[in-house]
Amino acid sequence: MTEVILHIYDVTNSGSEKTNNTIVQINKIFKDGIGLGGIFHSAVQVYGDDEWSFGFCEQGTGVFSCPSGKNPMYTYRESMVLGTTTCSIFKMNQILRELSREWPGCAYDLLSKNCNHFCDEFCERLGVPKLPGWVNRFANAGDTAMEVAGNTALRMRQAKTEIVSASKVAYRFLLGVTNNVRNGSESPSNSNRGSPRFQAAWIKNLITPAPKPSASIEVENQDEVKLQKQQQEDPKTPLRQSSSSLDS
Repeated sequence: MTEVILHIYDVTNSGSEKTNNTIVQINKIFKDGIGLGGIFHSAVQVYGDDEWSFGFCEQGTGVFSCPSGKNPMYTYRESMVLGTTTCSIFKMNQILRELSREWPGCAYDLLSKNCNHFCDEFCERLGVPKLPGWVNRFANAGDTAMEVAGNTALRMRQAKTEIVSASKVAYRFLLGVTNNVRNGSESPSNSNRGSPRFQAAWIKNLITPAPKPSASIEVENQDEVKLQKQQQEDPKTPLRQSSSSLDS
C-alpha cells in the first residue's frame, strides 16, 4: 500500500508573461477567494518520485512523467494526498501501460480530455477518490456548455425536419383538393358532391334566407284573419274560401 499524491499547477505556459500573470490572479480569486476553481494542470504521484500526467503531442501517447512538482511548463501551486492504493507497483505499471495506449497525445482536448480527466481516470483505476471538483471545474463547465449548445442545435435540426415534413403534408393535401375540384368541374355526376365547390354551394344555400311571400298571398292571409275575427264576434258571418282551395 502506498499514498497517491496529487500535484497541482497554475497553467502558465501561454508564452506571454502578462497572460500568465492574469491566469495566476484568476486562480487566486476564483479558487482561494470564492472557492470555485481555476485553470490548473494536475499530475499523480504513486510509487516513486515521478508524477504522471497527460498532454498534447502529434504522435504517440500523451501520457508522460517528470519529477514530482518539477514540471517546467507550469507554475507549481500545491499538493494533496488523495488516498492510499492497494495496487502493487507491478499493477500500477500495468495500469500505466493501458492508459498509454488509451490516451494518445493527438486526442487531447482542453474541455473533454485534458490532464485533469486523465488523473481522474488514473485515480479511479488505483482505487482512490478522484480529484476535488474545483481542480477541473472550468473545463467541466465549458464541456457542459458545449453539450447544451450541441443539444440545442440538434433540437433546431429536428424542428426544421418537422416543419419540412408538415409542409410536404400540407402541399399534398392542397394538391389533392385542387385535383378534386378539377375533376368535379369536368364531370356532372353526383360524385362531385364531396368536392369543396359543391360543399361551398350547399352551405351557401343553407344559410341563405327563404324568399318572402308575394303581396297577393299576404293580402289573402290578412283577409282570412279578419273573417275569422268577425266570425268569432258574429257567428252568422259567412266564411270565404281561400283562393288556394278554390283552385283545387
